[in-house]
Amino acid sequence: MITDAARAFLAERHLATLSTLDRSGRIHSVPVGITYLDGVVRVIGSGGSQKFVNAERSGRASVNTVDGARWISFEGPVRVLTDPESVAFAVELYAARYRQPRPNPQRVVLELTVERVLGSTGMRTDAG
Repeated sequence: MITDAARAFLAERHLATLSTLDRSGRIHSVPVGITYLDGVVRVIGSGGSQKFVNAERSGRASVNTVDGARWISFEGPVRVLTDPESVAFAVELYAARYRQPRPNPQRVVLELTVERVLGSTGMRTDAG
């Protein structure tokens, strides 16, 4: 669904915006760090924060990252995981792209399974 150019872009250090729907149906957008691997976007953070509550309630989210004219957006179903293995893997991916995050005993990981990709020229394949 994405090109080698998109993979290279997603390896660079850029923040993203995670968008979920709150209880009243309003869009809740917040800046996050994301990682992408094999069709799954991951976001780490503290369990109980609004973005994770919204994601669990609706079961869907989108993420968008941009740098000048280059951008890519992912949409799909999500799940919030708390098991130590999933969280540790997500932290490992995050540390490779950004930096080692501070310790957080309440850390969870949101996994977005990519169903739809939008992006600037050269970011997605025709199958996206």
